[in-house]
Amino acid sequence: MSTELVHVGFGNIVAINKVVAVVLPGSAPIKRMMQAGKSKELLVDLTSGRKPKAVLVMDSGHIVLVAIGPETIAGRLAASRRIEAKKA
Repeated sequence: MSTELVHVGFGNIVAINKVVAVVLPGSAPIKRMMQAGKSKELLVDLTSGRKPKAVLVMDSGHIVLVAIGPETIAGRLAASRRIEAKKA
């Protein structure tokens, strides 16, 4: 299985096949999860100082904050897969 990489803004790339969930950061349970990740030093902030629009939960337990929305991430993944399908 090959690693699929997706650009998540500001020169940052995430291995999308390691992502368990892409969620919005506004709900109380997600905010608690972000605080717990920060206290355990498992929080990775890829927002470059901007407000997070999505939270990626990784299979390693890391919590990744990104400044693009879940729909944008899904769109970039779909576009990447269409390009790969055309190559094959």
